[in-house]
Amino acid sequence: MTKSFADKLGQGGFGIVYKGSLPNGHLVAVKVLTKSKENEEEFINEVASISRTSHVNIVRLLGFCLDGSKRALIYDFMPNGSLERFNFTDRSQIESTLGWNKLFEIVIGVARGLEYLHRGCNTRIVHFDIKPHNILLDRDFCPKISDFGLAKLCTSQQSIISLIGTRGTIGYIAPEVFSRSFGAVSSKSDVYSYGMMVLEIVGGRKNVEVTTTSSSETYFPHNLYKNINQYCVEACGDNGEGMEVVRKMILVALWCIQIMPDDRPSMSRVVNMLEGDINDLQLPSKP
Repeated sequence: MTKSFADKLGQGGFGIVYKGSLPNGHLVAVKVLTKSKENEEEFINEVASISRTSHVNIVRLLGFCLDGSKRALIYDFMPNGSLERFNFTDRSQIESTLGWNKLFEIVIGVARGLEYLHRGCNTRIVHFDIKPHNILLDRDFCPKISDFGLAKLCTSQQSIISLIGTRGTIGYIAPEVFSRSFGAVSSKSDVYSYGMMVLEIVGGRKNVEVTTTSSSETYFPHNLYKNINQYCVEACGDNGEGMEVVRKMILVALWCIQIMPDDRPSMSRVVNMLEGDINDLQLPSKP
């Protein structure tokens, strides 16, 4: 299937991903997990989570391998890799490859995928690791949420999640995941991560500066909050349509990264905001 694991696509904390093909020629990505106690949990989480999903914006799990100590997950191959491969600091590359309208479609697609995880499944799924690296792009740049190793499953009635320790990636982790003094951990934690990711896409830079304070210290969102109009002009020039798209993404993202979970919209509300009229969007409190 993987031609002796010759075609390596990438590597992460949980293992290595290889390109392969099925006997019928269908291209796949095979995620081979390194053996550890944490990866045992990651494997179970991923299979349990994705096997319950069916959505255009969720990566499709084709199968898995459980052979002694060997663990592997088999997915559809995504020709355009992850969203992380695009250098958002290089505006000329983004404009020539994607453009603001395509980026907007990707942002809405991820929002719809998260809305489905939070509300559309029989079991509510909170991802806990939304970031560009975990957003895969198919041949048509349709986004697919992937990597459910840190996900938590809960009943549709369960709004608060019991969590031991911290899950996620620095820079995208919601404040309440670090400290419960900010509020309860819930699906709103994914909303925060989503907002940080959108600001990274729009801003062309990392949103965070890792400090010793055990929190996601934002600097670009604060600057952006004060200078939205100026930034939209700098990002889009005379492109009026692009300017409206950028402004909408910024406003929605700023709502998503509100410090207190109760002040953030649900992902259903986020989808409505993105699909609605920009004149209906208000500037939130400073995040």
